[in-house]
Amino acid sequence: MKKTLLSIIAGLTLTAQATVTLPSYFSDNMVVQQQSALIVKGKASRPGTVTVSASWDKKTFTCTTDAAGTFSISVPTPAACTRSHTITVSDGDATVLSNVAVGEVWLCSGQSNMEMPVNGWGKVKDYEQELKDANYAHIRLLQAKRVVSVVPTDDLQLNNGAWNVCSTASVDNFSACAYFFARRLWNVLKVPIGVIDSSWGGTPAEAWTSATTLTTVTGLEQHAANMLAAKGNMGTLEALYQREMGEWNAFIASCDAGMDGNKPRWTEKEASGDGWMKMNLPIQWEQAGLPNFDGIVWFQKVVEIPENWAGKPITLKFKADDIDETYFNGAKVGETDGYNIERNYTIPASLVKAGRNIVTIRCKDTGGEGGIWGEKEQLCMQQGDATIALAGEWNARVGVALSEMSSMARPEPPTSQNYCSNLYNSMIYPLRDFAIQGAIWYQGESNADRWQQYTPLFQAMIHDWRALWHKEIPFYFVQIANWQARHAVQPQSHWAHLREAQTNALALSNTGMAVTIDIGEAWDIHPKNKQEVGLRLANAALAQTYHRGTYTLPLYDNKMIIMGNRAILTFNQPLIASSGAVEGFIIAGPDMKFHTAQATISGNTITVWSSEVTMPVAVRYAWGDNPACNVRGASNDLPLTPFRTDRHQ
Repeated sequence: MKKTLLSIIAGLTLTAQATVTLPSYFSDNMVVQQQSALIVKGKASRPGTVTVSASWDKKTFTCTTDAAGTFSISVPTPAACTRSHTITVSDGDATVLSNVAVGEVWLCSGQSNMEMPVNGWGKVKDYEQELKDANYAHIRLLQAKRVVSVVPTDDLQLNNGAWNVCSTASVDNFSACAYFFARRLWNVLKVPIGVIDSSWGGTPAEAWTSATTLTTVTGLEQHAANMLAAKGNMGTLEALYQREMGEWNAFIASCDAGMDGNKPRWTEKEASGDGWMKMNLPIQWEQAGLPNFDGIVWFQKVVEIPENWAGKPITLKFKADDIDETYFNGAKVGETDGYNIERNYTIPASLVKAGRNIVTIRCKDTGGEGGIWGEKEQLCMQQGDATIALAGEWNARVGVALSEMSSMARPEPPTSQNYCSNLYNSMIYPLRDFAIQGAIWYQGESNADRWQQYTPLFQAMIHDWRALWHKEIPFYFVQIANWQARHAVQPQSHWAHLREAQTNALALSNTGMAVTIDIGEAWDIHPKNKQEVGLRLANAALAQTYHRGTYTLPLYDNKMIIMGNRAILTFNQPLIASSGAVEGFIIAGPDMKFHTAQATISGNTITVWSSEVTMPVAVRYAWGDNPACNVRGASNDLPLTPFRTDRHQ
């Protein structure tokens, strides 16, 4: 009996080894791009002949493998239809893919607002009903696994291992933007729609761009050249990272008001004077007077040490986000790089004296919340069984904001998803032989502090992807939504500048943009109304790619006439205010100091003025992180695209 069972297992193993190996995106339920070339490539179990046949025309295509058994066969695909097909690939033993659809395939990529699932961690608007209704036999979902690689890889790693028919279960943790985009296309086109979710939250555009292309982008060119020279050697790349981190830390220190070269200024004497504030710790500093702040903050507290502690080692405990350098009476006693890690620093006995002692913490945060935080009990000093609580009032002072140092981004380790090209290599490049109709993209938040670089970077990435597919694929993208505190006048807003950089990409042919300045949420960087985002992206694709309907963004027409103290601006279509008086305009005179403006609409012109500006030279609209704005297209109800007339100044 044992011999028979082993023989059966061996036979099954040989059978499994005898079939061809195909790219991961070849599976049951897949969608192939209509009227294109389906490249069937892979590796046979042995050198010889491989055949491919598809049920849509029953033709057989044949090739001979190379010595290693690899093969590639181009199979023409027919016009889209809702019939189910099979694809058979055989090297003597057949692999049959069933329930194959012929339709439209779209790549959906970006950071967290593209990743945001229908349910999962995202929970879009009306998600419970959306889940119940998400059963579409002709919409198919493929989701890339979030992995990194410092060199281009040949195969795409997948979540769930294959294409899935859209259902309540399969859409649960799938990109909401991609799903709502696909749903709109299906409802109009009535052909199978395949969407590939290849996204990763918090990632910058350079991670999605090839190293070769990054050598053409100012500010990234030397790093990309060094990456290419390393040829994937992790030791070389790690050494490059350590060198770049040293340069970055030196640059940060040169900008930090609390540093004098490499020496700290604020560690030996009690803090006082201008610039210092009081902050009750532990707390995230965004909740204590530094909203939306990333950068360096110094904290200092004078602690009374009892006589019986003098000359004895003390343990200092706290939590910090992300990086700290900690000093006691002017001497460094610890340094840690890591979020949510409890610090336990030993203060040497030689530093401990009775009476007044000074604890100073230089805290550096590069994204999200920052500060000295955690439970009150975690912020303390201990000597033996005795404890001194340190929770309560500390002195605090900003050393430098990262927004003031946007010319130099913090280096990323080569294992990071944010490292240049790491996601292009692992989550875009492997799809190069799979025909797609186009791409949709939602990203930009992670590049906002480097908005000056985004215009060339983003456009370079679009060219990069088009070169990968050897055609000018349609590329539709989302302009980042309104977010954070509202300011009546905010001319230096990085988010506004980033939106302008995104708008600049419309200069490329076969592109389109979904403006979302009206559907963001002030205190949620992941707004819930992804239905409207998917709808606007799909309507752009329907109009420009499929010639179904129209989609014309309301845009400033680069025409401004000054008449006295008023600026008259021309737009590409008639406009209206969605409610009440026109909101969203600011205006400046020759001093370039902006003031809230009044405005009136007449057809496709808007007249703007302010009693505080007698000689207007510049007008801006919806220019801020989260501006109040209400101008829309009169015929299509799309929001007016944010703009400034002084963009070239």
